[in-house]
Amino acid sequence: PLRSTLLNSNSIWKKNGITVAGGNGAGASTNQLNVPHGLFVDDDQTLYIAEYGNSRIVEWKSGATNGRVIVGGNGSGSRLDQISNPGDVIVDKVRDCLFIGDSGNNRVLRWSLRGENTGEIITNDESRSGSLTMDEQGYLYVTDAHRQLVKRWGVGENQGVVVAGGNGVGNQLNQFNIPTKVFVDRDLSVYVSDGNNDRVMKWVKGANKGIVVAGGRGKGSSLSQLNYPEGVVVDQLGTVYVADRGNHRIMRWRKGAQEVLKETESMISHTKSSFIKSWKEFQHVYNTANNDDTLKQSKGYEEARQIYDELNKAHQEDRLIDACQREIGQLTTRINELTQLNMANQITNAQTAELVQIVERKYFAQLELDKLNVERNRRNQAKQTTVAGSG
Repeated sequence: PLRSTLLNSNSIWKKNGITVAGGNGAGASTNQLNVPHGLFVDDDQTLYIAEYGNSRIVEWKSGATNGRVIVGGNGSGSRLDQISNPGDVIVDKVRDCLFIGDSGNNRVLRWSLRGENTGEIITNDESRSGSLTMDEQGYLYVTDAHRQLVKRWGVGENQGVVVAGGNGVGNQLNQFNIPTKVFVDRDLSVYVSDGNNDRVMKWVKGANKGIVVAGGRGKGSSLSQLNYPEGVVVDQLGTVYVADRGNHRIMRWRKGAQEVLKETESMISHTKSSFIKSWKEFQHVYNTANNDDTLKQSKGYEEARQIYDELNKAHQEDRLIDACQREIGQLTTRINELTQLNMANQITNAQTAELVQIVERKYFAQLELDKLNVERNRRNQAKQTTVAGSG
């Protein structure tokens, strides 16, 4: 996937999904799919689906009951009008083309969207080309599950540059064990789903090793674990969303959720102290800046204002505040229950893990609520000033 759109950190998704493509059993008809493995959603909600089982790329318009084969469909093969077990597809609007991870042929193809019947080989370096993404400069990023790495390719380059992994198979911070999907954020940090290590890794631009940002605590189904993660996207706040394939679920990991200590007591203490420090700094900036035009031009103030503007464009302020307050209330009740069990030495390991998770969730919910309240007060003061001035 390419960069995600803005997401509100308190978004809640429905329990039941809606079928938007396929759903008519496995097959090769235009209303069927067979092992859909890669997905790209265009601005107009058109779906581009890499069908691993049918060796084709299908375009599926929003609301349509049938798709249209736009690449392949000529049987699995290595001719330029064929693909074999494609792992991913992305759309490049600037160049009006598709990029396809043709994993069965160990290559990446560029395919024009102007009705051409053959593709152009972009990379053919005998790698297992699985997942693709692209940054804002048009560089292509490709996972290689055979050599356990991610490469970046520029237009016209004969050799890619390794930006993550490449140190053999393993579970060290500079290694992968089957990198499945890749995502690149605005800072050019590379996020990789590390399948057999049951974790998601973040590689800052230029780093020689990654940081675990989700999972990494063994294969499992608890809220601190993943089971062969695949798809990964990251929103503007650094929240990581993971398709947890082995557990048949989608997981949301707040920014910093994996940057905690292993011991439960230290974990809670670390979270609490981090919140107090960040809130005091934030509060000081706003209290001072509201009375100082110079400070209003500061980077911290401007960044905070932009975050608020983004949130308010997508959601009504009162609805967000109500949602935060409800979540904080529910989390507080559960924290009190688990704390009582802990004091009585009756808490289980699973409940201890739950306590750590919800303390962290409450921290972020409270921070979000405080931000919203500060912004609402600021805007209300601005309105009052405008009304007074207009008289």
